[in-house]
Amino acid sequence: MSQMTTDPDSGATFDDDVVLLSVPADGGYLGVLRTATATLAARLQFALDEIEDLRIAVDEACAMLLVVATPGAELECRFSVTDDALLVEVEVPTVRGARLPAESSFAWKVLTALTSSASAEVEGGRATIRLITRRTGIG
Repeated sequence: MSQMTTDPDSGATFDDDVVLLSVPADGGYLGVLRTATATLAARLQFALDEIEDLRIAVDEACAMLLVVATPGAELECRFSVTDDALLVEVEVPTVRGARLPAESSFAWKVLTALTSSASAEVEGGRATIRLITRRTGIG
């Protein structure tokens, strides 16, 4: 699927391949998302350490969302692939009054250390975390 996506925080535009995955919001299914993350990052020729960092970041983002997901929810993951970056958006419907960890939390420090940019929002009964990782080892 080819589609244009604009990251609201960075203004970056992603208009190449888009991969959509939906899995039950259960920790037992996160391996599917980690594998998809690694496969797409490898397609972009990310270095091995960049691939592992991104896998950890996606896992951490999903773990943050599982805590606020409604029972029986689906965890939706959208990967937007460009020539040099991967945008990962993970989203779940949330329980009433849901809040994600503060940006000063350890979980957010992990996300920002392992990606080029990380952002989140809880709006309209849904929580979304966006991660952008740009390839550094070009060549």
